This record gives sequence, structure tokens and C-alpha cells, in this order.
Amino acid sequence: MKVSLSDFNYMVEHQTADVITLLVNGANYSMHEAMDIWFNSQTRVLLNNPKTGLYFQSPRYILSYLEKEIKN
Repeated sequence: MKVSLSDFNYMVEHQTADVITLLVNGANYSMHEAMDIWFNSQTRVLLNNPKTGLYFQSPRYILSYLEKEIKN
């Protein structure tokens, strides 16, 4: 499915906010820690690549990728 660039950016921004919120509320990271983890992750890079389709997934699904990345 094709989405416009503005729709893609909107989805990525909201997914980012949701994943960071899950890190803060669910994994008990501080906001600063959660943002540092997210913005330095390979998962964020994948989310920002429209070819992966990750932006269509749920925030919890994206978080599962990030959790695997954190463990490794």
C-alpha cells in the first residue's frame, strides 16, 4: 500500500511517541533513558524506512523488536 510522505511521517512520529511511552510506563525507564534507547536504536532506523512496513505495525510489536535489540 502506498502512503503519502506526510502520512508516513505522521505514522512514524506517533509510533515513536507510543514506543517511548511504553518504555517509560511498562519498562520503568526514565523519559531520558527511553528516548536515548529509542533514538540510538536500529529499530528506529527500521521504522523510518518505509520499505520495512514497520510503521503499519502496533507499538507493542515494534517494542518487541526493540526489546530483542536491547537484550543483544
